[in-house]
Amino acid sequence: MTDRYCVFGNPVTHSRSPAIHAAFAEQTGDDIEYTAIEAPRDDFAGAWQRFTASGGRGANVTVPFKEDAFRLCDTLSERARRAGAVNTLIPGEGGQSNDVKVHGDTTDGVGLVRDLVQHGVALEGARILVLGAGGAVRGVLEPLLEARPARVFVANRTAAKAEQLATDFTDLGEIAGGGFAAVAGPFEVVINGTSASLAGELPPLPDDLFAPGATAYDMMYGAEPTVFLRWAAERGARPLDGLGMLVEQAAESFFLWRGKRPDTGPVLAALRRSLTAS
Repeated sequence: MTDRYCVFGNPVTHSRSPAIHAAFAEQTGDDIEYTAIEAPRDDFAGAWQRFTASGGRGANVTVPFKEDAFRLCDTLSERARRAGAVNTLIPGEGGQSNDVKVHGDTTDGVGLVRDLVQHGVALEGARILVLGAGGAVRGVLEPLLEARPARVFVANRTAAKAEQLATDFTDLGEIAGGGFAAVAGPFEVVINGTSASLAGELPPLPDDLFAPGATAYDMMYGAEPTVFLRWAAERGARPLDGLGMLVEQAAESFFLWRGKRPDTGPVLAALRRSLTAS
């Protein structure tokens, strides 16, 4: 019997998750169907309940529903609780009734760290700058701090938001936050978690941001490097985009559902080829 999974979003037709999970299933020999479902913005819970009532076994969640998914869950992983958002839903036992227990997790941070490690980026002992203080950044701070960097600085246009975010995670390691004017490098790793790349904009950053051999990482991706990655490369940093993070977080979700960890390398390579060919 084919097991059904999906990704919820709005809009969601652009999602590459169905192709990624189809490739994982082909690799592992699992019989699954993975589709994209555009949920109503005012009725995410109803969309989830309809999906599980029709036999759905699990779902990914993308914008704008990650906080809705968080509120829907009966149980949460520790990393999801800290993130305040969920991107992976796992229904518990109890049949297909609407009161089925739901477990929530977030795999974004794990995906980011695995992608960095795959590229040989040393996080332990590193000075890390994270740009932005929204949900995308909140979701990756715990795994980053678990890698035992020397320190993490969160920079945001609204300094108070970055400061509060750092306070929320201070028990996990050396972390501080502030406005962009407070950024003082150099850093070995700089991660852009803002949405500025979508608008072709660049956060206000100093030119002496990068330590020798530094890595610049943008959570966004495209056929061409983002404006942030082009700016970073001009200043000697190695540029990496977020396509690998997308594939790695999907692999973690697949593992949570199926108990199998797919080989992400070939899937990422195929996705990269399709992206540059489109």
